[in-house]
Amino acid sequence: MQINVNLFTVNKRFPLTISRGTTAQTTNVWVQISQDGIEGWGEASPFGVGNHRQSTDTIKDALEQVIPLLQPFSPLQRQEIEQVLTQHQAPSAVKAALDIAMHDWLGKRVGLPLWQIWGLDRHAIVPTSLTIGINSPEGAIARAKDWLNFTDVRVFKVKLGSPDGIEADRKMLLAVQEAAPEPEFFVDANGGWSLEDAIAMCNWLADLGIKYVEQPLPRGEETSLAKLKENSPLPIFVDESCFTSSDIPHLSNYVDGINIKLMKSGGLTEAMRMVHVARSYGLQVMFGCYSDSSLANTAAAQLAPLADYLDLDSHLNLIDDPFTGALLKEGRVLPNDLPGLGVQHSAFAT
Repeated sequence: MQINVNLFTVNKRFPLTISRGTTAQTTNVWVQISQDGIEGWGEASPFGVGNHRQSTDTIKDALEQVIPLLQPFSPLQRQEIEQVLTQHQAPSAVKAALDIAMHDWLGKRVGLPLWQIWGLDRHAIVPTSLTIGINSPEGAIARAKDWLNFTDVRVFKVKLGSPDGIEADRKMLLAVQEAAPEPEFFVDANGGWSLEDAIAMCNWLADLGIKYVEQPLPRGEETSLAKLKENSPLPIFVDESCFTSSDIPHLSNYVDGINIKLMKSGGLTEAMRMVHVARSYGLQVMFGCYSDSSLANTAAAQLAPLADYLDLDSHLNLIDDPFTGALLKEGRVLPNDLPGLGVQHSAFAT
């Protein structure tokens, strides 16, 4: 198979601030694999969690190193290709782009969308949350109103863990809830709280009807999750603490759910494994994203019927997304009926 790599830059309508910083623009990687006149597409987007960082340059360089090793293979040989990538310690975002592209190729080869190949039910897809980053109360209200004017909002995810402390978190959240009383609310601290603050906030948030709290403690402090779970009336989800299925067993007694992201997991193959392992431990599942375009989020949407919660909104905040794919209907990100991912590029759209 032939593999081509291209970079594309996307800009956010509204910069997103979380506990680790602010993002307004990213340069992502578009991977195209081709064989037998069929082309499959995948995407890798940069991300960072603590000391673990996968930059655009890191991803591009790693792809250039493994491409010669993969050319003898067919896109049908995903298991063997996965082994090669693991042996060469390819970054997870590289694995994700190639795995997504191979799945897209397969769907186009057989003429079916991935969700249908897997026998999944699009009607089971829950509404996606729409994200409000850390801001002043006034800024957060303006962002919420922008989302409400943009689409049918069913769920808001509010980023907390402000560097100004939990009192700033409280003021911001109360302001947004007052301005938008109809949607449900989830909270994501992105590891921005201490254990003491997390316990206090979980109890306070429960009284406000918040559904769950995501990544309350920093990655690396997983041993403190047991103490938090004992003292939290809210379900605890982890994101930065859980990359692949191998992370799930030792977290299972301390959390209620996991956030699966294709860039962390290494693609759809591992994401499916994570779903099954999580379910075997009685955990709930959500799918999330980084600064992904419609390409990667449409890939995640193919698995969306398996999720309890969704946070696939990054492409909705882009002013220059070159791709189109899954559609937003009644607050839900729904994959279409086209074969493979069902994604088109603006340069080739008809």
